[in-house]
Amino acid sequence: MKLEKAEILKALETITVAGEGKNMVESGAVKNVITFGDEVIVDLVLNTPALHIKKRAEVDVLKVIQEKVYEKAKVKVNVKVDAPATDSKTPKNEIKGKPIPGIKNIIAVASGKGGVGKSTVTANLAVTLAKMGFSVGLLDADIYGPSGPIMFDVERERPLSVKVGNASKMKPIENYGVKILSIGFFTKPNQAVIWRGPMAAKALNQMIFDAAWGELDFLLIDLPPGTGDIHLSIMQSLPITGAVVVSTPQNVALADARKGVAMFQQESINVPVLGIIENMAYFTPDELPNNKYYIFGKEGAKNLAEDLEVPFLGEIPLVQSIREAGDIGRPAALQTATPIEKAFEDITKEVVQEVVARNENLPPTEAIKITTMAGCSAVKK
Repeated sequence: MKLEKAEILKALETITVAGEGKNMVESGAVKNVITFGDEVIVDLVLNTPALHIKKRAEVDVLKVIQEKVYEKAKVKVNVKVDAPATDSKTPKNEIKGKPIPGIKNIIAVASGKGGVGKSTVTANLAVTLAKMGFSVGLLDADIYGPSGPIMFDVERERPLSVKVGNASKMKPIENYGVKILSIGFFTKPNQAVIWRGPMAAKALNQMIFDAAWGELDFLLIDLPPGTGDIHLSIMQSLPITGAVVVSTPQNVALADARKGVAMFQQESINVPVLGIIENMAYFTPDELPNNKYYIFGKEGAKNLAEDLEVPFLGEIPLVQSIREAGDIGRPAALQTATPIEKAFEDITKEVVQEVVARNENLPPTEAIKITTMAGCSAVKK
């Protein structure tokens, strides 16, 4: 079958590139269409460097040609990014800052709502990155509900003091190739942490800056649920490379996840959102391996990611072994040749890809400055 260029262009007019407001042809994104029989080559030029928008454009072109023109069409899409030049007097959205010596990337893992499995996801991301060969640290910043020591089977350990130059530093506890610090190392199991914001912030700063982290490719920060004082303290102290938001598919969790994304995207904070992870996406019983039961709703986090135009990093099923593995202190991603290992590997690869794209296309994030006025936190650059 010989495909006609006019038919291809007509089909492409039904696609809108995110952020353009016009269809792909009208906006000028389609630079060239070449047909050879049933083969089609489409050259696109996009104004945004975002990896997920590039991927989405490629998929949309392939899908619309096969659906509207010829279902067996062999489609090749070439995508080039031509981002508008930024005048030297006009700052980019992200503000420049100094990186922390020895730590290449700092990833904040957040959730708007408690109980969605944020700490479990963080722990499994950390061990998967370590399995991939990266040097990884994990800061358990959930001051009031630290779970890192239990999930890594090191709750009885205590950080030692080591000399780094002329200074004494805390040596993080290490297990499964991950360096860990948590307020849980300094409290008793039955001891509640009853601290006001400034005291909690001081403890966090000590774990960040008085620690001998060494050289790290990734420092993951397990933030507490919500959008509060601890979050601002962390972003005040550290230049966060990017943030990952964890949610379940149910509406009540999605509403809070939306607020979590909005917090990072506020102009005065401006931390790039690397994407959203959907946890407890579905349940498959052992006796019915081909069945999926969407207990908390179907694809809610995926739809939220599309709505907010941030990457969807993947989904994790509701599996009893994930909970059991966390309880005994051996993250489920350490289990080899299992669907859970594969799920976390796929999600971790997506996170790494988004970090690479973010670092190639945006300048470093600066730690924000926070002042307190009339009893309220005011955030400014």
